[in-house]
Amino acid sequence: MVKTMTVAAAMFAALTTVALAAGPTTTVKTSKGTVLADSKGMTLYTFDKDASGKSNCNGKCATNWPPLKAAANAKDSGKFSVVTRDDGGKQWAYEGKPLYTWIKDKKKGDTTGDGVNNNTWHVAKP
Repeated sequence: MVKTMTVAAAMFAALTTVALAAGPTTTVKTSKGTVLADSKGMTLYTFDKDASGKSNCNGKCATNWPPLKAAANAKDSGKFSVVTRDDGGKQWAYEGKPLYTWIKDKKKGDTTGDGVNNNTWHVAKP
C-alpha cells in the first residue's frame, strides 16, 4: 500500500512539473481565431490601459475582469512573466501584457469581452 502511494505521488509530481513547464495557459479556437485560454478553456484578454508588466485593472475592474492568478512562487517562462498587482497578488502576463478572463464569458471559447469598454479589451493571441 505504501509503495503504491509513493508511486502515485511520484507520478503526480512528474505530471504537475510537465504541466507547469508548458506555461500557465492553453489555446482554444474561437470565432476570433486561436486565442490564449486559462486551464478551463476560458478566453484570456489584455487591457490597453495596462503598462508593460503592470496591471491597471483593480477593484471593480478586477471583479469584472478576474486576473489570471499566478502562484506566489511562479517564475517567468518564455513569453510568460509574473507581475505583482497593487494588492500584492501575482498575475500572469504574456509578452508583458497582464492576462484576464471576462466575467460574462460563460463557456469555453466565448469571446464576448473582445472590444468591450471602447475597444480597450482584446482577446490574447499566441
